[in-house]
Amino acid sequence: MTLAWINGYMMNFIDRGKGIPILFIHPPVLTSLTFLYQIQGLSPHFRTIAFDIRGHGKSQPSQQTVTYPLIVEDIKQLMDQLSIEKVFLCGYSAGGSVVLEFLLSHPDRALGGIVIGGMSEVNEWRLRNKISLGVVFSKIGAIGTIALSTAWTQAENITLFRELFHDAKRGNASNAEQYYKYSLKYNCTSKLREIELPVLLIYGEKDKHFHRYATLLHQQLPMSELVYIHEVDHRIPTKAPQPLNERIKQFVSQFNT
Repeated sequence: MTLAWINGYMMNFIDRGKGIPILFIHPPVLTSLTFLYQIQGLSPHFRTIAFDIRGHGKSQPSQQTVTYPLIVEDIKQLMDQLSIEKVFLCGYSAGGSVVLEFLLSHPDRALGGIVIGGMSEVNEWRLRNKISLGVVFSKIGAIGTIALSTAWTQAENITLFRELFHDAKRGNASNAEQYYKYSLKYNCTSKLREIELPVLLIYGEKDKHFHRYATLLHQQLPMSELVYIHEVDHRIPTKAPQPLNERIKQFVSQFNT
């Protein structure tokens, strides 16, 4: 873990390995620890970077409202500090939307994208209700409740549960609420055809409600590859790390910087 002053706040991030860089982006309340197995499994082959978004985990709370464009700018400034010209961006759930925003706003700084259970808009009532519940709990300051529920469902062992919970409950309620709210209103579907970089789309076979987002992105993105991982739902990074890492490795290894 490393702390650095990035774009007006103290950011906590992980930077391991050498080679083609892959930068991971987490959803609301969760933290960079969500990608623990990706950092461990992929850092022997690539340079792997994960960070805590403003007001999440060990990163400092943000005075500015947390939005996707602000997160994108934070990523760009982190890349500048780390002397990284171009990167593969890998986002999980709402973090996948941040990947799409980065590819649209700074295609010159990206090698491509990896979207894990992500979406270009929230157009299905179950997901809308789940995110809205996150907004409500954040608004009343119940980050610990969200952290407990999220860590329990994500972790596949007690050790990881404790680490995820301890990290997530440190989050700033206001910043989490802002991240949730922005994900509800974000919609870049009409711009997807502008993304001319390669994008790997990864979804869980059992994550039926997200299959509509997988189909939408695959149809609209000019250079996309769609993969379903068997016997897993939405919680791919922690529940199916081995097949996920293998897919990412295959995808990234196709390209030379």
